Amino acid sequence: MGFFKNQFANVVEWEEFRDDMIFWKWNNREIKKGSKLIIRAGQDAIFMNGGKVEGIFQEDGEYNIESEIIPFLSTLKGFKFGFNSGMRVEVLFVNTKEFTVKWGTQNPILIPTPQLPGGMPIRANGTFNFKVNDYVTLIDRIAGMKESYLVEDVKIRITSILDQLLMKWISREGKDMFNLQANASDIAKGIREDLDMEVMANGMTITGFQVMSFNYPQEIQDMITKTASHEMIGNLQKYQQVSITDAMASGKLQGGGAASDMAGMMMGMNMANEMMKNMNQGSNQGANSQSAAGGQSQPANNPSAPQGDGAKPNFCPNCGAKNEGANFCPNCGQKLG
Repeated sequence: MGFFKNQFANVVEWEEFRDDMIFWKWNNREIKKGSKLIIRAGQDAIFMNGGKVEGIFQEDGEYNIESEIIPFLSTLKGFKFGFNSGMRVEVLFVNTKEFTVKWGTQNPILIPTPQLPGGMPIRANGTFNFKVNDYVTLIDRIAGMKESYLVEDVKIRITSILDQLLMKWISREGKDMFNLQANASDIAKGIREDLDMEVMANGMTITGFQVMSFNYPQEIQDMITKTASHEMIGNLQKYQQVSITDAMASGKLQGGGAASDMAGMMMGMNMANEMMKNMNQGSNQGANSQSAAGGQSQPANNPSAPQGDGAKPNFCPNCGAKNEGANFCPNCGQKLG
């Protein structure tokens, strides 16, 4: 009795289901009358005969093989099932979900760049998504020879060519080596298209590819950060203010030393310069408004207002600093008009 119990099955189902399993084959066993087929959510069941697809069942549920499955299969390609001497069934269960896989470069990729003769060593990481979309091709290329197939198998295949694709699409069209994240979307799009062609031959498709980050060697990253922070150097005053503020915040200018005194003096001078510029702009705007109105401007009742023709010396008579038409010396505050 034990012999017959092992030879005949009452239930055909995915017995070794795992979330990371792409397909699993129920294979080379006989079933008897009253046997059932169980399909769970996210699964398709493919009945095969001689390695060829005879029927695909996609609705999850529990089916009586004799009354619900066999009649359907018998109408396809003249396929005949019978229980006179037992019936061998080969069923391929396929996971229909979209898989998400994390990837990362194991070693730095040397991207050719004029700035570094040996190439820019870059690491990258992200995710890609894929799913099965062609059962016939899947069976012909993989399932016909394997009993099961895991996500890890696909990941190994993808990562084996990923370094080459990263180099191809990073180098393409002169991408900025020091700001690759800005081009991450274009790079990922190109890689996805190439990877899709690669897995299409096995009955799968790449539904998404993302580059989360590009990572440079620490010394290169420090250089990029420093360069970005010094882009403001074109505005010397802003650069001085930020540099002094950073130095004071870091504690390098704390205490009553000469460096701290100099920093305070420079900040005070910068603030005074800004105040004088604002006053001059306000005065000029007022004069322009009166001229536009077509009236004769009257001397303001202000003892500090410039007298005479309003001409200002080019250099301060007190400290010699160059003057650009201001009422007061931006360096020492001497009245100039």
